[in-house]
Amino acid sequence: MRKVIIGLLVVFLALGLIVGAFTGGFLAGRTLGKSEERAAITLPFPTPFDTPGADEDEGSASSANNGEINTDLLLEVLSIVKNTFYGEIPDGQTLAHGAIRGMLATLEDPYTSFIEPEIAAILNEDTSGEFEGIGATVRMREDGYLEVVRPLPGHPAEAAGILAGDLILTVDDQSIVGMGLYEALSLIRGPADSQVLLEIARPGEEETFTVTVTRARIAVPIVESRMLDEDIAYIRLTEFDGNATSAVKEALETLLDDNPKGLIFDLRDNPGGLLTQSIQVADLFLDEGIVAIERDSSGNEQEFGSYDGDLGEDIPMVVLINGGSASASEIVAGALQDRGRAPLIGETTLGKGSVQLPHNLSDGSQLRVTIARWFTPNDTSIHENGLVPDVEAPYPQDTPVEEDPQLDRAVTYLLEGK
Repeated sequence: MRKVIIGLLVVFLALGLIVGAFTGGFLAGRTLGKSEERAAITLPFPTPFDTPGADEDEGSASSANNGEINTDLLLEVLSIVKNTFYGEIPDGQTLAHGAIRGMLATLEDPYTSFIEPEIAAILNEDTSGEFEGIGATVRMREDGYLEVVRPLPGHPAEAAGILAGDLILTVDDQSIVGMGLYEALSLIRGPADSQVLLEIARPGEEETFTVTVTRARIAVPIVESRMLDEDIAYIRLTEFDGNATSAVKEALETLLDDNPKGLIFDLRDNPGGLLTQSIQVADLFLDEGIVAIERDSSGNEQEFGSYDGDLGEDIPMVVLINGGSASASEIVAGALQDRGRAPLIGETTLGKGSVQLPHNLSDGSQLRVTIARWFTPNDTSIHENGLVPDVEAPYPQDTPVEEDPQLDRAVTYLLEGK
């Protein structure tokens, strides 16, 4: 059977390349929902990863694969290129980076990736929570096209007329179709007040068009909290960064002073982040028990647990999720669902259930390797499947900005119990 690249890749902010892993101190990538409507666009362009002859005999391939690299063959190719290639040969580092990318591509794991020094430096900057770029959540589709998940309200992409479902084909006349995710996003990013020209393919329109976006510096708030009508408390967490637990706890303490009837915990469009923070945030709402199980390729596993005595263990609550809920946010939602603590309301989550460990390399580049997968307390893997909500609540694309049908459904559930 032909192997294909995993259908839904990590989603990132073009505004700030929020990318990362469960371990190593980086934030996880922005993620996209499984919107079949958005994915079902017929393109007049070639599909980069749909190449003829990709089928292979898995048995023969696995028998020949002993994990050893034929360095003699590599040196033979390099020698031929150096001695016969008609054209300018890149420097040694560029050739090495190209070889690494090609090697990792054979693993067919979009989360195991090589990040060149310039982009690695950007990722390190991103942990500050402020970013420079266009202000849109994006994902790399399995067919090699970069898709806009959602332009962030009040930010440059929205102001320029970019819509959810748009595909970005070129950046400043340079094609990014089939390009590596990090490489493509590094072209979209740029200093505040600078401009970037994007070529867009839009579902339902035959012709592509270009749009100029003026980049900006954008600070993304981690927690939003308030009291809603009907005495319902509301907390939205946008990232599991290093301050997530303390920020949620502080908001929860303030809201509980008003004796709310219930709590809506909003994890929609939360791309994830630090594993430690996801466990601690879940612990705020759970008594003693398992939060998540991490299991590596050798079968070794580690259980992460919660403990009694936290302030959010008793308040009735529901959790809002959508296709943009991924990674660490799926850990929290999955634990609350499996443990019977809170129903999930909204749409199926992304299904990013793997763990990446970043390795800083000698030239400033970074290698991120998938080392394990995680499972919910009931030992359910969400990888590629996502979490299915207990209460389905769609969010139509034509919903007016001032309306939120998913939030309304959550309020109704808390008040009526159904």
